[in-house]
Amino acid sequence: MANDRRRLIGRVVSDKMEKTVVVAIERRKAHRVYKKVMNLTKKVMAHDESNAVEAGSVVQIVESKPLSKNKRWVVEKVLEGPGGRVLEPIVGAVDVKPEVVEVVEAAEVVEADKTVAADETVAADETAAASVEGEAHDSE
Repeated sequence: MANDRRRLIGRVVSDKMEKTVVVAIERRKAHRVYKKVMNLTKKVMAHDESNAVEAGSVVQIVESKPLSKNKRWVVEKVLEGPGGRVLEPIVGAVDVKPEVVEVVEAAEVVEADKTVAADETVAADETAAASVEGEAHDSE
């Protein structure tokens, strides 16, 4: 990054003002004494020069000089649209490693099944024949 400004990711909860959006920044924190994990939400006003960010969008905001009484943040980029569409991948937040999966040809599987089924049929026939012969010897 070119500068040391803080960057936060949050969801736009209001876009009713001109060139301003309200962004809710959620974070999880453990209570100091009771160790219960709590969700804390802080709402900040951020400047949106294009006035195009809609409520429900996930945005990245960056610290700036004071723009008004309550505005100290600027929308840097929109990461996800209001419907949950990912507009830009989040870099560095998630490390996804692709798994290597061995693909077996369907024909090989079918041939193997036929071979196993044929072996089981032959074994069953031999067992039935042996039991029939055993019964024949017992009756004599």
